[in-house]
Amino acid sequence: MDKFYHSVRLDESLCKGCINCIKRCPTEAIRVRGGKAIINKKFCIDCGECIRVCPHHAKLATYDKLEEMKKYEYTVALPAPSLYSQFNNLDDSNIVLNGLLRMGFDDVYEVSAAAELVSEATRRYISEHEEQLPLISTACPSVVRLIRVRFPNLIPHLLPLNPPVEVAAVLAAKKAMEDTGLPREKIGIMFISPCPSKVTYVKSPLGTEKSQVDKVLAIKDVYPKLLACMKAVAGEDFPAIGTSGKIGISWGHSGGEASGLFTESYLAADGIENVIRVLEDMEDQKFTNLKFVELNACNGGCVGGVLTVENPYVAEVKLKRLRKYMPVARSHMGDEEAVAIPWTTGVQYEPVFNLGNNMMESFSKLNQVERLVKKFPGLDCGSCGAPTCKALAEDIVRGDARETDCVYYLRENLHRLSEEVAVLADALHSNLHKDKDPIYILREYIQRISDEMSLLDKKEEDENEGRGVK
Repeated sequence: MDKFYHSVRLDESLCKGCINCIKRCPTEAIRVRGGKAIINKKFCIDCGECIRVCPHHAKLATYDKLEEMKKYEYTVALPAPSLYSQFNNLDDSNIVLNGLLRMGFDDVYEVSAAAELVSEATRRYISEHEEQLPLISTACPSVVRLIRVRFPNLIPHLLPLNPPVEVAAVLAAKKAMEDTGLPREKIGIMFISPCPSKVTYVKSPLGTEKSQVDKVLAIKDVYPKLLACMKAVAGEDFPAIGTSGKIGISWGHSGGEASGLFTESYLAADGIENVIRVLEDMEDQKFTNLKFVELNACNGGCVGGVLTVENPYVAEVKLKRLRKYMPVARSHMGDEEAVAIPWTTGVQYEPVFNLGNNMMESFSKLNQVERLVKKFPGLDCGSCGAPTCKALAEDIVRGDARETDCVYYLRENLHRLSEEVAVLADALHSNLHKDKDPIYILREYIQRISDEMSLLDKKEEDENEGRGVK
């Protein structure tokens, strides 16, 4: 399976070539070339930040449609804890669960129930592996991928436990086969996700060879149909089928996972930019006496995913309101559940940002980058299509860009050439170049100016063509 599968994609027909996405991408995975954005798949971590900030809706998330339910004889819905936060005045999670059954699912297995199992396993792991502290949560796939490609020194601190969605899928599939007698391929395990990152996890999982989730649906797609079904359920006597409590439901917002560990020695951060700052500080060993670090790429945690419908801060309030009516926990780990939780494969460093194939080549190219950066104005304006001057320099060294992509550098060259032409005119007037043909020298300078102007015109033409400007 492709380790660099991506659920975030670009619709070129909608892209206007603005620089909103390149300035906000946490891994500098996006460039604007020829008036259109380009996503470098090696650098992308599928955090969805570009989807969030694109004013033209040119960045899209790939996920499965509701029609996929028809492909299976038996379907099980895995609702994310953040799903409960999308509804007003919800005081009983059973309304949502029974609404999913009315939608057409044959069974429901709460991801929040699996989250309580993972919380219990985490508490045990922390007490047994003090040498790895602080441990970093592995629930957010984008954070794990970020560490994998950018913070290799922190890989040993990753909590080697499957995320709740995977644990839920394993247990749900086993239960469905026992209940129905059907083979696994006729059972559809369908996760209702708040973000594209989970889609990427299912296609190319970390910590396990193959995910047991078959399809990933978007909360925003499920929401309208589910809401209608919930209204019908609310007027009936419905069974209490929920199996999670406060600990599991809390996983839907930032700090919720850590709160289930019953310790004050933790740090919780949300929003990809804040996450990066925390990871940088961890590399510098600025944190002491911490046991656990919870990191969520989305603002507010999973309630802030780009596939949700509610404002993340409003959603968090709704989730806390629902939580107060619940017991602390309802799901507890037995021998069967314990088998599904640990990683079965390790996470390896992927040096996608290296400039060279070995240390000597990397140092050489790094020196080239530093020399190029000194030539550029240091404005980080984005007019070259790269987020920063340093990023442009790296692109040049990799062979993906030219120095003249920097408008300021190009204009500076033109200014310098014009000054040289003035000096040449004075020299010709003073007859200082007796050994050279004056006409030849003049033509040489004119050609250089023409070449520089052609590059500038070509850059503007490419950008206009990309934007559809005639």
